Amino acid sequence: MNVFYILPLIFLYLVSCTSRSELTVAVGGTSAEVSYWYKLIKRFEEEEGIEVRIIRQASDSDLRRQHLILSMISHLEDPDVFFMDVAWVGQFIYSGWLEPINLDTKPFFKGSIEVAYREGELYAVPVNIDCGLLYYRSDLLEEYGCDVPETWEELLECSLKAVDEDIYGFVWQGAQYEGLVCTFLEFSYSAGGDLGNINSEENLKALTFMRDIIRIHKISPPDTYVSMKEEEVRLIFQRGLALFERNWPYAYKLHKAENSPVKDKFGVAPLPRFEGGRRASCLGGWYIGLSRFSDRKEEGKKLIRFITSYEVQKDLVEGLGWNSPRIDVMEELGEKYAHLKVVREACNYAVARPPVPYYAQISYIIQKYVNGVLAGLIKPEEALSRMDKEIRELKEYYE
Repeated sequence: MNVFYILPLIFLYLVSCTSRSELTVAVGGTSAEVSYWYKLIKRFEEEEGIEVRIIRQASDSDLRRQHLILSMISHLEDPDVFFMDVAWVGQFIYSGWLEPINLDTKPFFKGSIEVAYREGELYAVPVNIDCGLLYYRSDLLEEYGCDVPETWEELLECSLKAVDEDIYGFVWQGAQYEGLVCTFLEFSYSAGGDLGNINSEENLKALTFMRDIIRIHKISPPDTYVSMKEEEVRLIFQRGLALFERNWPYAYKLHKAENSPVKDKFGVAPLPRFEGGRRASCLGGWYIGLSRFSDRKEEGKKLIRFITSYEVQKDLVEGLGWNSPRIDVMEELGEKYAHLKVVREACNYAVARPPVPYYAQISYIIQKYVNGVLAGLIKPEEALSRMDKEIRELKEYYE
């Protein structure tokens, strides 16, 4: 992004963050999300008698991150409380920008809370979580005589029947961006691998499979490695042009819309595993934290406890369609909204991306080489070897 565009935003943000006596919370996202936060904050003010000023951030997540980093490195007192993408949490913790939070974590999904700990201290709390899901055409599974696949091998076998009828078997995020890291993580862990030991037989199996379903079996679009991101994948499935789709929970509501061609023809399930492997779902979502430089720490902790409370989390699920990190909330609302049962099950298999301060560099390395394999530019064995070497060098440099 052009620096001349960013600088005015930075100046305006700094002006908006000048110290005042009230508690401040930085909020961004869609207009609907921001409007909902205004209502919740007003309720908090009425219940606690604490005045809160909302600092409006951009809807773009990269700009939100830049604003927060600028505030932290400048040691500004505001914002006191703010939201972080799960991929930022490690950087904020290791940089010493967050105040420890004393909060009961037993109601939360284990995978969602582990990423927020360092040396026994809790530094952030999940507010909204996402976990990768498998969408499938229920009508076509019945036509093809297939069950909902438990393994990737079963998904491939059934997808080949779809290809014979000129629709894609499986659409997923393969373009070179953060979504590719999420899909590689899921294939890796479901093969028994992980991102801590990149150059492994399990990761070789996963990466080879990802390549082959595009280039050999041809159950995925040939441009998967060029253009397939969340919305491109969703639109293909929603137009009735794919049997299976890997996507986040947000797609469920859109597939169910009145004008959706697949409105009554699809189902949702946890992602498959490889034979002999385990289920895995990449953890996504937003976390709330308290600035170490805040001048209203106790009031900030009260706001965090309020937002992560049972009642408010229920409101966020029903009012915004978010997925709560609280098991008790998801269990109760799963009786009312059937797809939340699947989201809850998938989140039991949630796996976080590496919570390290240099994660952005790790992400770039993985994106570059995995995408190169999908494009047919490099063999899986060589890609994993290079990834391993570059990530090790990066770790040595920082640690």
